[in-house]
Amino acid sequence: MLSRTGMERRWVTMAGLAVGMGCVVEPAGAAPVVLPASVSLPDELARALKSGRPLVVMVSLDGCVFCRLTRENYLGPMQVQQGLPVVQVDMRSTQPVRNFAGAVVTHDELVRSWGIKIAPTVLFFGSGGLELAERLVGGMLPDFYGAYLDDRLELAKKKIAQPSRP
Repeated sequence: MLSRTGMERRWVTMAGLAVGMGCVVEPAGAAPVVLPASVSLPDELARALKSGRPLVVMVSLDGCVFCRLTRENYLGPMQVQQGLPVVQVDMRSTQPVRNFAGAVVTHDELVRSWGIKIAPTVLFFGSGGLELAERLVGGMLPDFYGAYLDDRLELAKKKIAQPSRP
């Protein structure tokens, strides 16, 4: 039988291994991170641009482990701590959303119109609904994901800050 110290050491070791393998270790009873579902992309984009930032859209799939990791380890904390304007669009969802052209479509139709086939995919939108940075597709690179996300956000912010040219 393990002593309390031995059990604690074993738990810390297992938690460290799990984190190293890209798994999320949550305290018991921890609430999952939830990003707001997109309802109106033009309105959400207008609010983001008013703050001088791009609108970040995460395309997610129900039950996707990498989507949960992206939401809980990157986008959720950035939304709370930095006020990052981020919304979620769900593949296969019939929830209505107004696209950048003003038409009401389902989340799934929107995802298909963007040609997205992999979840998670993170997009960075600027004025007129134009993508400002390369899409961040998938979540298989936990060691570099944060750096890739930061680089794309920085590029998108710079493009928003540049004056429009005729």
